[in-house]
Amino acid sequence: MFFAIFKAMSRKRYWALVVILLLLALSIHFFSNSADRVETGYATGIYPPLAAFLRHISGWIPFSIGDILYGAMVAWFLWKCVKLIRAIFRKQLSKQRFLGAMSNFLLFSLCLYILFNLIWGINYNRKGIAGQLQLSMTPYSIGDLQQLNTMLVSRLNTSKQVLIARQEKYPSTADLFIKVQNAYAAASLRYPFMEYHTISLKRSMWGWLGNYTGFTGYYNPLTGEAQVNTSVPDFLQPFIACHEVAHQLGYAKEMEANFVGYLAATSTTDTLFHYSVYLDLFVYSNRNLYGSDSISARTIAKGLSADVRKDLTTWRDFNRRHKSPVEPVIRWLYGKYLENNQQPQGVLSYDEVTSFLIAYYKKFGRI
Repeated sequence: MFFAIFKAMSRKRYWALVVILLLLALSIHFFSNSADRVETGYATGIYPPLAAFLRHISGWIPFSIGDILYGAMVAWFLWKCVKLIRAIFRKQLSKQRFLGAMSNFLLFSLCLYILFNLIWGINYNRKGIAGQLQLSMTPYSIGDLQQLNTMLVSRLNTSKQVLIARQEKYPSTADLFIKVQNAYAAASLRYPFMEYHTISLKRSMWGWLGNYTGFTGYYNPLTGEAQVNTSVPDFLQPFIACHEVAHQLGYAKEMEANFVGYLAATSTTDTLFHYSVYLDLFVYSNRNLYGSDSISARTIAKGLSADVRKDLTTWRDFNRRHKSPVEPVIRWLYGKYLENNQQPQGVLSYDEVTSFLIAYYKKFGRI
């Protein structure tokens, strides 16, 4: 349908549309050049009601509309590839047909770029959570990393001990999503900009595929839905869900979504959430410390209790069982996507939550 409209256009109308779309794309790019403008004009102005509207449309549906769209898009792309390959081998790919296909692809790409940015992508250029909390994002030292790692080990051991003493069970997916909403409600009492209403949090239909490609959760800007891969170990899911809701609230960068997820998870009294977030953040911070001082990283990690180490082993075994040759390719492609969206560290951007934690501790004296 989309390409049929393009095909029916006259050449003059086609180029007129291309010019209009290019001007709109350039306008978006120009607007995004100012973090202050994005923060006040889009991230805290236009985006919140737009995102809430999308969640209102998709939230009541028990399955993920976004996952169906993703599946349809992949199927369409594969079908087009098969048709192209078949046309090449049968020598049916004329110059006119090839140019027509490229023209359609150009228009489709422009439309997708504009739509993606208007409904979410501009958030990559906002001032973000550091500006809202007025954190001083100065370079941290190895001593800062060591201190953070030590504190996270203590938090991990304590929360795990509480869970064992209470014989706490992990909630069902439906209950987990309610708990996530409650965590953000608690966080919004201290940080009003974290208010989350009209929930649209879904179980991923493609969790089995995510296991082999390295995805534990994702946000679909087209539908406003956040998806969680519920086939990963239970102790990871509370923080994954909090991270994806952070994306829904307009925190596009991965390190920011990690930090906002941390603020939500630690605002609740639910120890399951505390353990989940501290475990994930310890892995990030210990990996950062290991890059600067491997001996210190190993020494601090030895302070983890046997029960925490058991969960880390479960996590490693899960990843090992689902290792595939596709995952490094997907990881590389996703890294390039992040690099092109204000995250030069690529997939290592997730680890940069460490700098937010250190800055937060220096200002507020707590983790």
